[in-house]
Amino acid sequence: MLEIRNLTKIYDDGTVALKNVSFTVNDGEFLVVIGLSGSGKSTLLRCINRLIDPTEGEIIWNGVDMAQLQGEELRKNRRQIGMIFQHFNLVRRSTVLTNVLAGRLGYTPQRNSLLGRFSENDKQKAWTALRRLGIEDQAHKLARELSGGQQQRVGVARALMQEPLMILADEPVASLDPVLAHSILQYLEALNQEDGMTVLCSLHYLDLVQQYSTRVIGLRDGEIVYHGSRADIRAMTDEEFKDIYGEEAVRVSAGLEGNLNDNAEGAA
Repeated sequence: MLEIRNLTKIYDDGTVALKNVSFTVNDGEFLVVIGLSGSGKSTLLRCINRLIDPTEGEIIWNGVDMAQLQGEELRKNRRQIGMIFQHFNLVRRSTVLTNVLAGRLGYTPQRNSLLGRFSENDKQKAWTALRRLGIEDQAHKLARELSGGQQQRVGVARALMQEPLMILADEPVASLDPVLAHSILQYLEALNQEDGMTVLCSLHYLDLVQQYSTRVIGLRDGEIVYHGSRADIRAMTDEEFKDIYGEEAVRVSAGLEGNLNDNAEGAA
């Protein structure tokens, strides 16, 4: 279980990205975070696995406060939390296989990791992950040679190498077209439903949220302004929609509820 208690993040320039955010994620949930660009979604996910240090608050992951950990203890606990990024965060000049093996760095002695030495067991895990994501035939290509959808599948495979109990996905389909977006979310859904992994994911559009989430929280200006289930999202009122996205936001159509028009700054 993940418990976020009064989490606050204030950047050095004075920007308040999160304000006393509190919520719980139960094991096996597919929790989606929604909100405009600048609402605090990415900061929230990056605080949870300590890519960003919070200013105040607690991040209780299976009974341990991640906000207080340093050094080896942080490394040990963070490897249970896989991370998938919007812009893939691959080493573009390295092969797909090498990028996937990078997911084992938290388990590899530092000297070996610096030299790129991985065990045969780790290599077998990498091939298994590549097969599961349908990109085994891309293993020896450079990451920069792949399409966006293929690169994101490499990102998912890399996260799997950590053998995580939870995956954080920071707008994982924002750079992809609708067909590819669904394919990536289907992989995450399979990990959630078949492997029992907890997924905490930020998404752009409510039509995707309606299909894949089990529960939703909405952020606006660093504060939680909405809690709901998948059914609640499907029945969201205009008032609730504007609480998250602002008075200027309008729905484009009933068929794509939650997509914003241009003057709403674009959902993020």
